[in-house]
Amino acid sequence: MRKGSVKEVLAKIKYDPREREEDYYVVIEHRRGAYGGEKKIPVELIELGHGYFFVGEAQIPYHRILRVVRKDGKVLWETRKL
Repeated sequence: MRKGSVKEVLAKIKYDPREREEDYYVVIEHRRGAYGGEKKIPVELIELGHGYFFVGEAQIPYHRILRVVRKDGKVLWETRKL
């Protein structure tokens, strides 16, 4: 499941013409103490950066990504469990 960095997985989804970015979302760790703790973000709303990704004006570090998931439930990438 975990092959390469999360940025590499997202780049493949976004830039490989065989993939449809609207079929994927990322699950991030929401602000500590915030209600729910996790938030889903569609990959089509993400712009990739160096060390961070952007959703509109929000800058979110890659280390907050917990999972990259296809809409059918298949997990493509998941952070290592401690």
